[in-house]
Amino acid sequence: MSVLFILIGAVLVLWGADRLTDGATALAQRLGVPQIVIGLTVVAMGTSMPEFFVSLMSAIKGTSDIAVGNVLGSNTFNTLAIVGITAMVAPMTISKNTVRKDMPFSVVASLALLLMCIDGEVSRWDAAILFVGFMVFLGYTLYLARKGVAQNVEVVKLENMSYWKACGLMLLGLACLVLGSHLFVDGATEVARSLGIPDAVIGLTIVALGTSLPELATSVVAARKGQSAIAIGNVIGSNVFNILMILGITGLVLPMDIHSITSVDFAVLLGSITLLWLFCYTKYTVEKWEGGVLTLAYVVYVGWLVYRVL
Repeated sequence: MSVLFILIGAVLVLWGADRLTDGATALAQRLGVPQIVIGLTVVAMGTSMPEFFVSLMSAIKGTSDIAVGNVLGSNTFNTLAIVGITAMVAPMTISKNTVRKDMPFSVVASLALLLMCIDGEVSRWDAAILFVGFMVFLGYTLYLARKGVAQNVEVVKLENMSYWKACGLMLLGLACLVLGSHLFVDGATEVARSLGIPDAVIGLTIVALGTSLPELATSVVAARKGQSAIAIGNVIGSNVFNILMILGITGLVLPMDIHSITSVDFAVLLGSITLLWLFCYTKYTVEKWEGGVLTLAYVVYVGWLVYRVL
């Protein structure tokens, strides 16, 4: 039943995130919000909604290791597995704007989280700093958009929805996110306890993989269409949102104690984005062999997690 809860919860979370994003996008269009702003806010945050609701529900239920592990695991999966696999399918071209702005922001956010968690908790002060960082990142991105510098923004085209339909989709999506994240967290927690697996490992693997499916789908589809810049822009942007927005808001709602997430997990998080950043400086491209290195690094890390449990 716990495994069934995980599967049903994952489906509801992913489907609900799509409905919430569609409704919010249509409502923003109705209100005359420019498409580039919608892409940089509503659509970008939409792919982070699964992580947000799962982490928030985990913190509320007292499983903070799943909440933090979900973000760490999702970011590591995004950087190593998604970029690695996508690059092995087709070399990924990276925009200079992503390399110069988004990646440094992601590195700094990862380093800040590492330093904040040294004392074993994400306090409300820590969360406030993360959330302020998120507002700075969002404001700077919108500033670049107004200057015409921002790139990798998904062009949003939807049917002309009525206000009622848009609001209905948002409410439906929100309900699915709440219910789905509740089932997902309960199922994952029960599996972890029955198998004697630490909450942190479940958060770093099963939960992280489940909530990262929107980024995986978006990146693979974009790369297959030859839009690799959008693919990697989506991944890096999601990483920043996950740390600054998700842990920022979740920590403000409820401070989180960290018990079984190790320094190795934080080192892999910081090392993965730094390695990708270095790869991107080589002609602003992630080659196939570099994608292979990233993918192999993720396999090794998961192998270490399995060994750690055994």
